[in-house]
Amino acid sequence: MELNQIKYFMEVAKNEHVTKSAEKLHIAQPALTQAIHKLEDELEVSLFKHEGRNIRLTVYGDFFYKKLQPVMESLERLPEQLRQMAKTEDTTIHLNVLAASSLITNAVIEYKKTNRKIHIQLNQNEKTDFYDICVTTRLFYQQDENEKDSTFVCSEKIFLAVPNIPKFSSMQSISLEEVKNENFIALSGSRQLRTICDKYCHEAGIVPNIIFESDSPAAVKNIIGANLGIGFWPQYSWGRLDSKKVRLLEISKPECSRDILIYYKKNKMDCTHVEKFFQFLSSYVSDKEKLNARKNY
Repeated sequence: MELNQIKYFMEVAKNEHVTKSAEKLHIAQPALTQAIHKLEDELEVSLFKHEGRNIRLTVYGDFFYKKLQPVMESLERLPEQLRQMAKTEDTTIHLNVLAASSLITNAVIEYKKTNRKIHIQLNQNEKTDFYDICVTTRLFYQQDENEKDSTFVCSEKIFLAVPNIPKFSSMQSISLEEVKNENFIALSGSRQLRTICDKYCHEAGIVPNIIFESDSPAAVKNIIGANLGIGFWPQYSWGRLDSKKVRLLEISKPECSRDILIYYKKNKMDCTHVEKFFQFLSSYVSDKEKLNARKNY
């Protein structure tokens, strides 16, 4: 069956008059009659019967018409639905956050205050390529050969979170070698930050004794606060510590940091909203980086 055949059948079934239907369809009456006969031959049933000078639907034709009616109505609505879908997609930004989640969430909140019509869908999936903007990480010495002008990079310092006990209370910085015998609270092995921290431990010549693993900043903070171990704490990803039980120490050797990359892909016909949010996000992160550089974290 061809779509035109279905369209012709529906018009004739609605009018039960071939001449009138041909006029509405702007085709010759013989061509319309031939199309209906061809459809009947293909279906191997009669769709119409003659009653004097008029035609009526057969029981097969009536069944066929009723089944096709919602389908054709759906097809007629489809172009407008596609236009609305495209319009909605143009105002939807798919954001994949693999690093600096705390900072990026705050940026989204700020952006939405003045851009309420923009929908931002957040995702955290290292394996997906479905995004408009991605926030990810790399070690400071790594370079991305495919890096483009649409990529923004800032540096994120990685601190060592320790329990606020006399042993650490007078310290402002510490080397990883000094904590080689401490118990570590760590992120899950599949996380990018965990991989980076493992590399720094290897560089310092230590093998951390990991007694607890979690991807929850709150869980890590609570375990460290209970004096059960120490752990790495990324500056932007987890934010500042608001706890009297835990302190953040700068790691003096090796200097621990990572680059945060923010880049977007030109997936849409109109990338205006994505580009504007990318520029806002870049400026927001850059401002926070400069502010933190002036503070004694």
